[in-house]
Amino acid sequence: MKRILALCILVCIASGLRAQSKITTETVPSAALGRDVSVNVYVPAGFDGSDARYPVLYLLHGLYGTHVDWAESGGLKTVLDELVGTGEAARMVVVMPCAGGPDARAIQNGYFNVTGNAYEDFFFKELIPAMEAKFRCGGAKGRRAIAGLSMGGGGSTVYAQRHPDMFSSCYAMSAWLDNPMQESTDPKVTADKMYITMKSVRDHSALDYVDKADAATAEALRSVKWFIDCGDDDPLLQLSTELYAKMRQKRIPAELRVRNGAHNWEYWHTALRLSLPFATRNFER
Repeated sequence: MKRILALCILVCIASGLRAQSKITTETVPSAALGRDVSVNVYVPAGFDGSDARYPVLYLLHGLYGTHVDWAESGGLKTVLDELVGTGEAARMVVVMPCAGGPDARAIQNGYFNVTGNAYEDFFFKELIPAMEAKFRCGGAKGRRAIAGLSMGGGGSTVYAQRHPDMFSSCYAMSAWLDNPMQESTDPKVTADKMYITMKSVRDHSALDYVDKADAATAEALRSVKWFIDCGDDDPLLQLSTELYAKMRQKRIPAELRVRNGAHNWEYWHTALRLSLPFATRNFER
């Protein structure tokens, strides 16, 4: 009897270990970029033992960051596990691709197509199909969300603006939405990768996009649920409030939160606790 009991306990322990969520690091070969791209992927508890299809959140990092930021600095696994446990967040796959690196002058940062770095092409034509096939997730607008911080907040906003048929919701944290700048014609300046990143943000201004939106574009934007979240001590706060005002003017519903905080991981860690339930509420059941 004792041996049977001990065996049952071991089986339960083994089942519990198998059922844990995990973050894996994947490599996606890209013809658009001419290189491999590293991607962190969170898979929920029970993923390996089922054939279920999951909703997916694409979670983007900021300038100087990489695919590991949300796991190592944001505590994604801990936060999402807790929220799944309380029922505030759905069991979902979270895809966190690399779009740069700490040396922004030597490594091209950014989510937009620029000369020699067609990142938006990679994201939509290569990353999404590869991730959703391998991890049984997404597959339709209602099962796909996007979010990000700073450069990734701007990237997620512009992606959802330009591809509203792809995402059910967008959560922009401390978003770099525009970059008013003095453009240069000096080849030494324009060849600098940081200059290219800054200009790409200006060229893909989320503010300009709303200003220029005609009736059909505005209607398409209304099909996405929008959440704009920025700290009251964040230097990018004005961009968030301007975007919200422009969206209200075009009658595009959006939520705005200005909370206590700055442009740092303390703020973005707490933003996860809002963004994951927000994505969940807007996934199709």
